[in-house]
Amino acid sequence: MASLGSSIRSAARATSSAYKRLPIRWRLAGGSALLTLVILCGFAAIVGVLTTGRIRDGFNREVVSSADTLEQKLNLRAYVDDSGQTHLKREKGSPQLDDYAAAQNAAIRIITQGGYPLFATSKAPNFGPALAESIETNGWRVETRPTNVQGLYLQYARRLSDVQATVNRVRLFLVLGVLGGALLALLAGLAVARRAMEPIAELTDAARRVARTRDPSARMPRSEADDEVAELASTLEAMLHSLNDARGETEAALARQREFVADASHELRTPLTSVLANLELLEEELGGEQREAAASALRSSRRMRRLVADLLLLARADAGRDAPHRPVDLADVLTDAASELEPVAGDHEISVSAQPGAEVDGVRDELHRLVLNLMENALRHTDPGTAVEATVERRNGEVVLAVEDDGPGIPPELGEKVFERFFRGAGDRSGSSGLGLSIVRAVASSHRGTVDLEPPLDGRGARFVVRIPARSRES
Repeated sequence: MASLGSSIRSAARATSSAYKRLPIRWRLAGGSALLTLVILCGFAAIVGVLTTGRIRDGFNREVVSSADTLEQKLNLRAYVDDSGQTHLKREKGSPQLDDYAAAQNAAIRIITQGGYPLFATSKAPNFGPALAESIETNGWRVETRPTNVQGLYLQYARRLSDVQATVNRVRLFLVLGVLGGALLALLAGLAVARRAMEPIAELTDAARRVARTRDPSARMPRSEADDEVAELASTLEAMLHSLNDARGETEAALARQREFVADASHELRTPLTSVLANLELLEEELGGEQREAAASALRSSRRMRRLVADLLLLARADAGRDAPHRPVDLADVLTDAASELEPVAGDHEISVSAQPGAEVDGVRDELHRLVLNLMENALRHTDPGTAVEATVERRNGEVVLAVEDDGPGIPPELGEKVFERFFRGAGDRSGSSGLGLSIVRAVASSHRGTVDLEPPLDGRGARFVVRIPARSRES
């Protein structure tokens, strides 16, 4: 019993889960069709019982009426022949029993009280003796009446299958009517549900447009009726307005924050310059351990100045503060950056291929920082003795800068993450700030360009490619 109860509960949960997965329009239409089916089944059951009862009563009355009519018209005379056999003779005006039976698809017998037949129409079965006036036996409705001859009885019978065929046809029509009505109710329910769900579909399309355009100021379609759908549209619109206001406040706060960071980073440069100058002077004047302490502080201050400069560049990019752009030859910038890195390259081999005339409209200092960061990144993440190659060329209206190394490369799944701020790879032991490639992307964007991590050539390590629109030669 416990197992049976568990099975029933599992089946109920599965049915409920399947029902919840159906679309709403199918639930509405299915509920309407099911209710219609229940109503029609009840109606068909009542109509079927009443109709079949009337049909059977009508059949019985028809059999009784035919038997009574035949009894009234039947006029027989019995006689005994020389051999002692009793025979019947139809008197004038009496109906021909075979024709009468054939016309009504009936069977007629003339029997004695003991049941011995003196006459029977074709294929008339034995109905037994005349025990009762009305009986049903062996699939026949039999009416027994006395004849005008004493001791003889008339048996008039009709097949019950005749009325059963009519009953079956009525039941078939009722079943077809119930199924057809339920199907029509389902189709009508689907049509009504689809029409009723149109306002919801319009709200869904509007929500998709908001998600696509990210414009929370869009208006939601309103239903003409003052119903739940109209209330939902009003609620969604109020929510979008609240989100729009919140986004505006957030953007304003972020803009103020960017302005503050940019201003603070700019203001930090002056005291840092003063600190660096004093530390450089102290390093020259002091000796021994004090000189080493001053040198250590000077190295930390220089690193701080570099970090402040990086933050200032990113803050200016976030705040939209663009410095004036002037013609800059990226080939010269690449050459200068390579010369600056040559003393600190160690055992790395730096090769440069700079095509003259690779001019862009930009800020030289920022472009210098872009090239320097890319090459420093290659030097920092490759083993000593490997090569770093940088090229600049003008191609299809763009100036293309490519920096490639012979290091271990970068996994494809980190292709976008390396440009995120403060991101460091798992094997980064250089102590970098994680801002180098972020600055590269920010500078490229401020010059209407792009930077991508592309598949390396000839199976080498990492390959970064920067594309910046070239300066028109007519400018």
